[in-house]
Amino acid sequence: MVFEELRIRNVTIRPAAILAPMAGITDTVFRRFIKRLGGCGLIMTEFVSSEGLLRQNLKSKRYLYYTEQERPITAQIFGADPERLAEAAREIQDLGFDLIDLNLGCPAKKVVKCGGSGLLRDLPLLEKILRQIRAAVSIPFTIKIRIGWDDNEIVAQPVAKVAEDLGVEAIAVHGRTRLQGFSGRARWDVIRDVKASVRIPVIGNGDVMRPEDARALGAETGCDAVMIGRAAPTNPWIFRQMAEYFSTGAYASPSEADRYQLIRDYYAMLVEEEMPGAIGKMKQFASWFTHGVRNGAELRRSVQSASDARQVLERVDAFFSRQSMEALSPSGVA
Repeated sequence: MVFEELRIRNVTIRPAAILAPMAGITDTVFRRFIKRLGGCGLIMTEFVSSEGLLRQNLKSKRYLYYTEQERPITAQIFGADPERLAEAAREIQDLGFDLIDLNLGCPAKKVVKCGGSGLLRDLPLLEKILRQIRAAVSIPFTIKIRIGWDDNEIVAQPVAKVAEDLGVEAIAVHGRTRLQGFSGRARWDVIRDVKASVRIPVIGNGDVMRPEDARALGAETGCDAVMIGRAAPTNPWIFRQMAEYFSTGAYASPSEADRYQLIRDYYAMLVEEEMPGAIGKMKQFASWFTHGVRNGAELRRSVQSASDARQVLERVDAFFSRQSMEALSPSGVA
């Protein structure tokens, strides 16, 4: 079986499929939702500013809320001050996370100014940061990187080697540069080169939209695990599909009933948890979750015009009830 298991010291990740940290997406409800669907071995928080955490910023604290059913779980931080990052790392360890990860991949301008992929241009500073975080915590320490700043500054291999030497225990490599953002093709050849240059586990990330892509990534790079980012909100079943595909050679596509249950369950979780901004989340995810739903544009419009979260639930129920009736009608409307 491809990506069957990954061990990062005392943490077992089974299957070796990881939900990437995504700002505005991977909150505690979405993480638990993905875990319930199956096939995801490790989840990560939204990336948290070390400064925000140390200043007791409420948003940062909310990002780090998790439940026991989410384990194993990684908290990801970003920043550029070695001492502050080390202090924040100690706080994260005290919160009981299984691992801690340093963000060296975010391409957003506001993050690059104080960390993220911007640190790939300052390897001496990055070395200080890695050393101080490693000294500050006893839990497994990992990093997630871009392959470089642009095509003229591909630094994934030297960064990986330095990280390994300083005690980083796994590295996730997104096969794009900071300049690319999310455009163009991910360079799996660089992921392959990183895997060949270090002994620590290498996690491949980029352009995995289907189970077939994950198998191809493993075959081309030899990476130890796969990380899924943008595919997860549009196809939350992808982790389960990968597990099915790797063990049987085939996987099921979701039915309309599956899509209804998925939308209903996620929205109901937001309401039950009384998540701040639940209606905003519902509207945000409507365009992703309705992908592949018959007459999905109608459902999206209905969700977008709702005035509160419970009204969204009512409209989702009403929409799929009509869909079922139409499918069963004598005229054979489908």
